[in-house]
Amino acid sequence: MSFIRKFKVLPNLPPKLQALQTLASNLWLAWNPDAIKLFITMDGELWERVQHNPVRMLGEISQERLEELASDDGFLVELQRIHGQLNQYLQTKRSLNDGGQFGIAYFSAEYGLNDTLPIYSGGLGVLSGDHVKSASDLNLNFRGVGLLYQLGYFQQYLNMDGWQQDFYQTNDFHNMQVQEVKNSDGQPLEIDLELPGRTVFLKVWQIQVGRVLIYLLDSNVEKNLEPDRKLTAQLYGGDRETRIQQEIILGMGGVAMLDRLGVGIDVIHMNEGHSAFAPFARARLLMKQAGLNFSEAMAAVRQACVFTTHTNVQAGHDEFSPDMMKKYFAGFAREQGISINDLLAFGRIDPGAASGENFSMTVAAIRNSAYVNGVSSLQAEISRKMWRNIWPACPLEHVPIQAVTNGIHIPSWISFEMSDLFERYLGGKWREKQDYQDFWEKVQQIPDPELWNVHEIRRRRLIAFTRQRLQRQLIAKGASNLLINESAEALNPEVLTIGFARRFVTYKRADLIFRDPERLLQILNNPLQPAQLIIAGKAHPQDQAGKELIKNIIAFMAGHQLRKKIAFIEDYDINVARYLVQGVDVWLNTPLRPLEACGTSGMKAACNGVLNLSVLDGWWDEAYDFNNGWAIGNREIYPDREYQNDVESKAIYSTIEKDIAPLFYSRGSDGLPREWIKMMKHSLASIASRFNSNRMVKEYFYRFYKEAGRHYASFSADGFAATRQFLLWREKVCREFPAVAIEDVRLQDSSTFKIGDEMKVEVDLQLGRLQPDDVCVDVYYGNPLASDQLSNSRIAGLAEVRRLEGGKCNFSGRIRCDRTGSFGLRIRVTPHHPLLVDPYELNLVRWG
Repeated sequence: MSFIRKFKVLPNLPPKLQALQTLASNLWLAWNPDAIKLFITMDGELWERVQHNPVRMLGEISQERLEELASDDGFLVELQRIHGQLNQYLQTKRSLNDGGQFGIAYFSAEYGLNDTLPIYSGGLGVLSGDHVKSASDLNLNFRGVGLLYQLGYFQQYLNMDGWQQDFYQTNDFHNMQVQEVKNSDGQPLEIDLELPGRTVFLKVWQIQVGRVLIYLLDSNVEKNLEPDRKLTAQLYGGDRETRIQQEIILGMGGVAMLDRLGVGIDVIHMNEGHSAFAPFARARLLMKQAGLNFSEAMAAVRQACVFTTHTNVQAGHDEFSPDMMKKYFAGFAREQGISINDLLAFGRIDPGAASGENFSMTVAAIRNSAYVNGVSSLQAEISRKMWRNIWPACPLEHVPIQAVTNGIHIPSWISFEMSDLFERYLGGKWREKQDYQDFWEKVQQIPDPELWNVHEIRRRRLIAFTRQRLQRQLIAKGASNLLINESAEALNPEVLTIGFARRFVTYKRADLIFRDPERLLQILNNPLQPAQLIIAGKAHPQDQAGKELIKNIIAFMAGHQLRKKIAFIEDYDINVARYLVQGVDVWLNTPLRPLEACGTSGMKAACNGVLNLSVLDGWWDEAYDFNNGWAIGNREIYPDREYQNDVESKAIYSTIEKDIAPLFYSRGSDGLPREWIKMMKHSLASIASRFNSNRMVKEYFYRFYKEAGRHYASFSADGFAATRQFLLWREKVCREFPAVAIEDVRLQDSSTFKIGDEMKVEVDLQLGRLQPDDVCVDVYYGNPLASDQLSNSRIAGLAEVRRLEGGKCNFSGRIRCDRTGSFGLRIRVTPHHPLLVDPYELNLVRWG
C-alpha cells in the first residue's frame, strides 16, 4: 500500500521578529486594535485570506516579506511597542481585593473568543468568551475549562431556493491560537476517563486569553476506539448518548484535568447545565485526598459552586433518562458508597421519586451550588417560576436564584474608529473605567460631526462587506452573471439600515417584520425616507421550522425583487456580527417575551452608537429608558400568539414610519441628524456603563466568587473539621425541626402607624430539642396581594431572645414603618448556622 507522508515548511522568523510569535499566540491581540493593525501592515491581503488568523499568517507569509519587515525600522519600533504593552499587561498585579486568594474554574461547553477559533455556536459561547476576557482584564485567578471540537459548529450556505445546507470543516488546531499542553517529558498531556466498558483518553490543549488560560479536552486520540475519537468532534451534535458522554468529559474530565495539571481551584462556576457533573467529580477527589465520605464531600463542594442558567425554554435544559444515568453512573455510585437513586435524587425536582423522573442537569447544578443566578432580572424571575418546586416551602420571590445581567467585552466589539474616538475624548484609561456610569457621560463631549462621521464610515464598510459576501455566495451557487453583477450594487450606503442577526429559532420571530408584506414594501420603497434590511443567522440542523423561516425570507426577497433592499448574509459568525453591530443604524430584536434570557447583540450595537428597536425582553427590559432607543410593545403577553404577532408587527412598522425614519432623515443645514446623534450619545452613556462584562465579572466576584471562596476555606480548614460539624448540625436539625412550632404571635396593639414609627413583634416558639441559635426567626412583611401572598417584601430578624419554660423561647424585635400603604406580615422560622448560605437550603421552614 502506498501512502503520502505529510510535512510542513514554516517561514523562519528573523530574531528581530520573534515577538510576533508571542503576539500571535495570545488572544489579547483580538481586543487590541494596534496589535491587529500590526498584522494587517505585514500583508493586508494575506490577513483577509487567512481569515484574521495570526498563527496561520505567520505560517504562510513569505520569507522575503519577513526579511523586509526585519529591516523596516518603523515596523520594528511598533512591534516592540506593542510587545511591551502585552508584557506590561501580563505583569500587572491583581486589581481586585483578594483577587489572588481564590482560584476560579469556569466550565463552559463553548467559547466564542474570536472568528479564528470556531468552537462556539452563538450567544452562550460569545458570553463565555467575553467573561474570560474580562476575567483577564481584571486579573482574576481564573481558568477556563471546555472541549476542543474537531469540526466545531456547523457552517451554513443557502441553495438557490433559500433552503439551508449544513456542512462542517475540520479545524486545524496547529494553525490556530491553541497549543498542546505537554507533560514533564515533553509529550502531549493526556488524561484517562472511565466510560462503560472502556477507558477514553483525552488530550489537553490550552488557549492563552490575555492573563487567563482556557484548558480544552479533545478525544481525537489515536489509541481511542473510533467512536470515542468522535465524541468531541461536534458542538451540540449527535444523539442523547453522545450528549451525556460529552457532558461527562466536560464536567468529570475537566475536574480530573485540573487536578492532573496541579491547578489550585477553590470555586467552580458552571456556565449552564452542561457541566453539572463537575461537583460529583470534585467530591470524589476530596474523598480520596481528605478522607471524607460522600455526604461530607458534597456539602463542602456545594459551598464552592456557582451556577448560571441561561434559558427560559424548558427544552433547552438537558435531561437524561434513569436508564441512561444508570448505564453511565452505576459504577460511580458504588465507588462512592451510595445507591444510584441517591445520585439520581440530585437531578430530580422530587428527590424522593423512586423512578420515572429524568435526571435534569439544571436541577443537579442548582442543588449542588450555593450560588445560582439568571442572566437578566427578567430571566431570573422566570427561572424562579420554572424551578420553584425545588424549594416547595419557599415564597416565589425568595426562591434563591439571583440576577447578574450579562454584559459584553466592549474592546472586543467596537470598531477601530470608535475605539479611537473613546481614546481621544474619554481618555487612554477608558477600558479600565468602562463600568463607571459618570465616566461615560464624557461621550457628550464628542463633537457631533466626528461621531456621525465614524458611524457613516462603518455603515459604508458594512455595505461593502455585504456586497462582497453576496457576490461570493452567488458565485458558490453558480448564479447567473446578471445576479452576481447586481449584487455589486446591493444596498445603499446612505440609506437607513436595519440589522437583524441571531439564531433562527421560532420564538425569536425573524419573520415578524415580514408579516405584512405591503406595509414593509412601503417602508423599504419610501421615496423620501427609504430603509433597507441586512439579515444573518443560522437554524440548527435539526430545526426544520427555523430553516423554513429562512427559506420564506429568501422567497419574499426574490418574489418582490428586493435583492437591492434586503440582504441575507450566510454563515453568521463573530466576524459577520462585528460588521453588523458596528455598521447598522438600528438593531432589531423581536423575541416572544419572556423567552429571551438576555441577548447581548443589542449591547454590542449600542456601544457602537447603534440604536435598538426591541421587544422588552431580556436585557432591554432593564435598559430601555424611553430615550435610548425604541420598545416594541409594553410588556404585554397575549394568550393568542397570532394576535400578539399582529400587534407587535404593526408596532414595528409604525415605529419605523413615525419615529425612526423621520428622526434619521431630519438633517440640519450641515447635513447632520442632530436629534439622532443626541439619542446615540444618550444610548452610549446609559448602556455602555451597565451592560459591559467588567461590571458583570465584578458582580460575580464580589457577590459569588469571593463568598464561595471564603465558605470553602471555612469548610476545608483543619482537615474539613467544620464540614463534619456542619453535617452533624444538619442531621440534628433535620431530625428535630418537625417539633418546632409557633405558639403565639403578638403585635403592638395598633392597626395604624405613621411613617417613622416602629412596631414591636413578639413570637413564642416551641423549639423542642433545638437551641435558639439553631433557628432564625424573621418577620416577612410587605404589600398583601389577593392570593394571600406578599409583594415588595422585606425580611426583619427578631434578634432579642428570652428563654421560657418547657423548651420554649420568646423572640422579639421591631420593624420600622418607612413606607406608606397597606401591609401584611408573616412569621418565618428557618434553620440557622454560620455556614448556611441560604435559609431555604434544607427546605425546612415554619410559617405563622
